[in-house]
Amino acid sequence: MLAKILSCAILGLESQLVEVEVDISSGFPCFNIVGLPDKAVEEAKERIKSAFKNSGLKFPNRQRVIINLAPADLKKEGPSYDLPMAIGILVASGKINIEKLNLNKSIFVGELALNGDLRYTKGILSIALFAQQRQMDSLYLPKPNLKEAELIKELKIYPLESFQQLVKHLNGEERITPSLSQGVKIDQDEESFKIDMAFIKGQNQAKRALEIAASGGHNLLMTGPPGTGKTLLARAVPSILPPMTEKEILEVTKIYSVAGLLSEKNPLVSQRPFRSPHHTSSGIALVGGGQIPRPGEVTLAHRGVLFLDELPQFPRNNLENLRQPLEDGVITISRAQMSYTFPAKFILIAAQNPCPCGYYGDPEIKCTCSPSQILRYRQKISGPILDRIDLHVDVPRLNFKELSQEKINESSKQIRERVKRAREIQKERFKDKNILTNAEMGIKEIKEFCPINSQAQQLLRQAIEQMHLSARAYHRLLKVSRTIADLEGEKEIKTEHLAEALQYRQKLEEENF
Repeated sequence: MLAKILSCAILGLESQLVEVEVDISSGFPCFNIVGLPDKAVEEAKERIKSAFKNSGLKFPNRQRVIINLAPADLKKEGPSYDLPMAIGILVASGKINIEKLNLNKSIFVGELALNGDLRYTKGILSIALFAQQRQMDSLYLPKPNLKEAELIKELKIYPLESFQQLVKHLNGEERITPSLSQGVKIDQDEESFKIDMAFIKGQNQAKRALEIAASGGHNLLMTGPPGTGKTLLARAVPSILPPMTEKEILEVTKIYSVAGLLSEKNPLVSQRPFRSPHHTSSGIALVGGGQIPRPGEVTLAHRGVLFLDELPQFPRNNLENLRQPLEDGVITISRAQMSYTFPAKFILIAAQNPCPCGYYGDPEIKCTCSPSQILRYRQKISGPILDRIDLHVDVPRLNFKELSQEKINESSKQIRERVKRAREIQKERFKDKNILTNAEMGIKEIKEFCPINSQAQQLLRQAIEQMHLSARAYHRLLKVSRTIADLEGEKEIKTEHLAEALQYRQKLEEENF
């Protein structure tokens, strides 16, 4: 007898329907799985047999069992096909009366334990979203994944504790009450953060640059001697970012679901991500990839912050991989069979020392590096990468008076309120476009929303001639100016907004070290 059960495969961040076809016939006893299964799918044979035995069910050992995962040219990976294959075997062997059931619009997914229990499975949010879009009747999944699937509205979900429980449900012996999801419930309580701007001494210029970066989604590079607070400032950025919208929450949670990084107790990613990969991370770890591509750090930082500490210590090739996501907000990974595109709209916050010893330009500690060493150190970061960074700021050493002052600085909450107001202005500005922040504007939007008067044009002309700005830097300068004007609540970009934006551009040093 032939049985057909529906399941899903994860391709990048999206799901594709997979038909699990099970045929049981007489002949030489065997149990084969075809349809490009990986090692984890192949090993499902042993998990399924043990799950049958420990659930009090009889596996057709003396018959020929063939399972095809269609489409056959699509690589299948992971243990999520255990449940649909096991159900298909029962239907094909006549132990479940499929005629009384309408399983043509039901999706089954889940990993089986040897005792028949169902384990947490990656990528459920993507599958639940697919089921909703395809208007499926129901989704059968492991109970540990229930909260994750409930983030999708109007979807009938059957949470399963064990294989035996599902068999009883399908045979009408013990009904499972479905869960009807209500969508994302955003907690409106104020988020708590470990680091607050109020407790960071001095560095007012760096704090202002971080406020601009958070308001418009701009990239920022901090340069300064060791111990001046660059890392601390970067880690305080999430405390000044605005809360995520429902759409952003689903985007980010979907990424973490596919990556298997969600918590079973609280599967909702409601705080903006802050990713800080070590400089020894591989290129695949940074941008994603693998035989079957998976999200990298740039995608895990989507709608949040990617912090690269000790930027010149990262291998140059790895940094060059950041060109596409910094420019387009996506990363495309191509393989022989297909290409995968992952979202990567993040704020890049980077930190570096001015030289290998860290004290070039420091007024108190003498630099011990030779000019050639400093030159080699700075050449580790290419011009195209630096050109994609909107804000460059120095983080100097603090003196005793600044460190010992008792005055409480401006808190993250106060800065966050200004950032929220600026983001609201941008939300209204781009309501008819697929854009959230000023940093995402293209040339067309820059022309429409970043007009400048004749006085500002004169200043811009002088800056381009004297600072040798590229066309990209010119457009990024206008975006930053637009954000500064938004923070001031101004509709037009004024000369002072452009002048402040120019202060944060990279300075080309003519001096010999």
